[in-house]
Amino acid sequence: MTVQPPKRERRRPAVMGDVARLAGVSYQTVSRVLNDSPHVRPDTRERVLAAIRQLDYRPSSTARALATGRSQTLGVISFDTTLFGPASTLFGIERAAHDAGYAVTVSSLRALNRSTVLAAIQQLRDQGVDGVVVIAPTQAGADALRDIKPDFAVVAVESGPNVSIPVAAVDQKAGAMAGVRHLLSLGHETVWHVAGPAEWKEAEDRIEGWRCELEAAGCAVPEPLRGDWTPRSGYELADKLLQVPDLTAVFVANDQMALGLLRRLHEAGREVPRDLSVVGFDDIPEAAYFIPPLTTIRQDFAELGRRCLHVLLERIRGEVAPTRVVVPPELVVRESTGVPPKK
Repeated sequence: MTVQPPKRERRRPAVMGDVARLAGVSYQTVSRVLNDSPHVRPDTRERVLAAIRQLDYRPSSTARALATGRSQTLGVISFDTTLFGPASTLFGIERAAHDAGYAVTVSSLRALNRSTVLAAIQQLRDQGVDGVVVIAPTQAGADALRDIKPDFAVVAVESGPNVSIPVAAVDQKAGAMAGVRHLLSLGHETVWHVAGPAEWKEAEDRIEGWRCELEAAGCAVPEPLRGDWTPRSGYELADKLLQVPDLTAVFVANDQMALGLLRRLHEAGREVPRDLSVVGFDDIPEAAYFIPPLTTIRQDFAELGRRCLHVLLERIRGEVAPTRVVVPPELVVRESTGVPPKK
């Protein structure tokens, strides 16, 4: 006769009532701690958290959503995440959301227009998200966000100033001005510009900053050359720049186009920065390893994500949120800029 070993009793998962009994508090106090309410004494909060750890209590997301009316999930609508800026913005938002205890559902659109954006917002609402961030770097994206109804928490990132919802953005104009100011301080008489696509709000802001800084210094303002953010466009536009007499400095609207420009300058026998200084924008991870290492404007996407999330959570809680929060950029000086060649 084979004796079967006694079955081990399966341990019941802890519930909120178990935490309350162990901590010696009410069910409501445990709920306040879980929802990060400020109306809990520090010693009580620590006692509840210790009980949660001891019991390995895992709150039910369904029960929590029913109790609070919130899913602890946010939606993000993005566009062309293959580009460094939108991809880094998305990553910064996701990291900030996770740090705050939120899950993220991403909706990537092939095109930003009013119908696609409104449909994506409604789809995310139907999925039960608490709020939505829209990464809208193009003018079409900004136009799509006009007159959004205030009955749901929506925040835009890198959009224009005339939308009806809060906006979080890096100060693109200030970044461009800093790059041009750096070149002028080295003694360059003017600065040419390789711009981004006209439909991108960031590209237009960088043009504005470039032009404003040149005009303030009393310098000639050349006609900007239009690229499409890719290294190929920077490479091809370099041929036009090489035909400019007395060219000594170029501000490029992103680092990828600057990479193409540097390649073509090298092929043409123009040494950077001895013959020509170059400033980029973004500070992509590879910028420090270009030949030469690229002077550029750094965007703090982590800080952008934190500030964006802070505004969104204020909207979710029904608080008065700022209409626009701006993250300052940073000039990073490397070896692609120097004094102009002697005439």
